[in-house]
Amino acid sequence: MSTPDDLGLIAVTVEQGVAVAVLDAPPANVLTRELFRQLRLLCRWVDESDEIRVVVFRSADPDFFIAHYDVGLIEAAIPHLPESDAAEPTLFHAMCERVRTMSTISIAEIAGRVGGGGVEFGAACDMRFGAMSAVLNQPEIALGIIPGGGGTQYLPRLIGQARTLELVVGASDLDAGTAEAWGYFNRILPEHELTEHVDALARRIARFSPAAVASAKRSVRNAETMSVGDGLIEEARLFGDLLRRSGAGEVLRRFLADGGQTREGELRLPQLLERLPVSAPE
Repeated sequence: MSTPDDLGLIAVTVEQGVAVAVLDAPPANVLTRELFRQLRLLCRWVDESDEIRVVVFRSADPDFFIAHYDVGLIEAAIPHLPESDAAEPTLFHAMCERVRTMSTISIAEIAGRVGGGGVEFGAACDMRFGAMSAVLNQPEIALGIIPGGGGTQYLPRLIGQARTLELVVGASDLDAGTAEAWGYFNRILPEHELTEHVDALARRIARFSPAAVASAKRSVRNAETMSVGDGLIEEARLFGDLLRRSGAGEVLRRFLADGGQTREGELRLPQLLERLPVSAPE
């Protein structure tokens, strides 16, 4: 499939339902006006695509994922600030919310340093995998401001309020191991294993029913806004919707026919699941 035009700072490839977006904006992948524009365009394209099931964001520079938002742009905006308080989210917020809420699964693969808006963009993704050498930093407090790209809202949901405050008001580096232990990273891996692991996971997710994957993401996200009781009701509704789809029983019957629920089959469950039909009927 064709990729968006005018993405000179982001190389995009699409294969078997997986889009890989490689950020390449020397010298440090700072979120300049142009990189931000291209990233917003890319996220909209992914969201509107019927073919992309998983998107992976990574960097061409092993030393930087996204350094942070362009401080010069922030400084230049001061004379143009409206006199009234903000009445709606910013464009950066809107981009992150698109990534967070779209049905497509998003994965941030982070090697090297990631700071400010890069940490926040990663937090909006569904999953984050880091190299063991990855380093996080929220530098805004040292600049006399606060995180403005969603950090005060996304990070507490990932790592808790106390740890978010340590990261935000401390403005110090956070090593990959601590970020994993706190819950920012799903897991960290040696640099030479990181991309292989992320690619394998993305391909695996893309094999499954898009409707089932989208419903799973929606139900998990509901836990942020719904009571447990309401969330369980919505989970049951989504579960039923998937069962009512045409041909929904095919994969279930295949699972049982191939040895599911037998002792031998359950002992080799990963291999059994790999043999199920690709992309269950929609």
